[in-house]
Amino acid sequence: MSEEKAVDIESMSAKDALGYFLPKIDEDARKAKKEGRLVCWSASVAPPEFCTAMDIAVVFPETHAAGIGARHGAPDMLEVAENKGYNQDICSYCRVNMGYMELLKQQALTGVTPEKLKNSPASEIPLPDLVITCNNICNTLLKWYENLANELHIPLITIDVPFNHEYPVTQHAKEYIVGEFKQAIKQLEEICGRPFNYDKFFKVQEQTQRSIAAWNKIATFLTYKPSPLNGFDLFNYMGLAVAGRSLDYSEITFNKFVKELEAKVAAKKYAFGDNEKTRVTWEGIAVWIALGHTFKELKGKGALMTGSAYPGMWDVSYEPGNLESMAEAYTRTYINCCLQRRGEVLEQVVRDGQCDGLIMHQNRSCKNMSLLNDEGGKRIQKNLNVPYVIFDGDQTDPRNFSEAQFDTRVEALCETMDEKKASEGGKQ
Repeated sequence: MSEEKAVDIESMSAKDALGYFLPKIDEDARKAKKEGRLVCWSASVAPPEFCTAMDIAVVFPETHAAGIGARHGAPDMLEVAENKGYNQDICSYCRVNMGYMELLKQQALTGVTPEKLKNSPASEIPLPDLVITCNNICNTLLKWYENLANELHIPLITIDVPFNHEYPVTQHAKEYIVGEFKQAIKQLEEICGRPFNYDKFFKVQEQTQRSIAAWNKIATFLTYKPSPLNGFDLFNYMGLAVAGRSLDYSEITFNKFVKELEAKVAAKKYAFGDNEKTRVTWEGIAVWIALGHTFKELKGKGALMTGSAYPGMWDVSYEPGNLESMAEAYTRTYINCCLQRRGEVLEQVVRDGQCDGLIMHQNRSCKNMSLLNDEGGKRIQKNLNVPYVIFDGDQTDPRNFSEAQFDTRVEALCETMDEKKASEGGKQ
């Protein structure tokens, strides 16, 4: 804690706090490893509460891979994974992580740092002592983490979450997931060699809820018209919603951001100033390898992103102390639900953001998020009279994204939105 006292967190802006705390999570993991404490690699929507309660440092490979992609370091990691036999059709988060893991493993075995690791812009993370995954967003995570466990000869904790063929989440599904939680706790007790710390677990649950409440508060600023919040900022701050939601790092940062947004509303300072011509929903994962380009192309046409279902996947609101409530929170992610529920969520996002158009990322890496794009777009067009376009892309593999195609689709959407506004007599 002496290091934290030397840093003036109180006077930091939200952006500065994000820049401080996000790399600190990896730094905490490196420190834990040096001190002989356990480090876990975890799937993004697997519950971190269990490991945090047992003082296990948690690293999130999906967030780490996104950071590598955003810093243009993905090709080296992809090459390592593909040379080992991982096909290009596999999720690029997985391939980036498996490539990074392979380089770390080579370094540990030989004592020599591979050149690709030396040259990587990635934040350094230690090899894990255990891994934990949950299939509430995709089944790729199951095989991905099985491979990590097999390659590294470490324990694997899998939390199996049923797909919601009906909604709300059924009682028997919640009871089943509670059983999975209890099994995970039992495995952690065996791995750590001590009883599970329920007192700390309840405190961690409370911390998670404070963090998520602040995260949800940020999203409400997208409902303002004009909006003080650029939706692309949610993609940046989401790193803490994923990797730090059970730590006060995220609560501190998100509350700072809320105060800044409140001040902008009071001062009538908006994300695009007076240039907010139209508002769009972004459906799917961000194109981390071209985040700047995708944002600038929309901004150049005055199209502000004020809706996205993606950041809402980390709205794991539940009642602390209630495992059934926690189970429901970790299974209701909208891509783990039936088409009807998924359509309802997307419609609500478009309505809340007062969006004029919908842009959908047909992500080669994430079939689960892309499979129903056309059905979702047609539903929005029919029920809300909002046009949509679909572009091909990838979250971290630059070979699967074309700037020219993206620009063409955005131009087509903006022309359609402008024509619609003109035909409606310029109504907002």
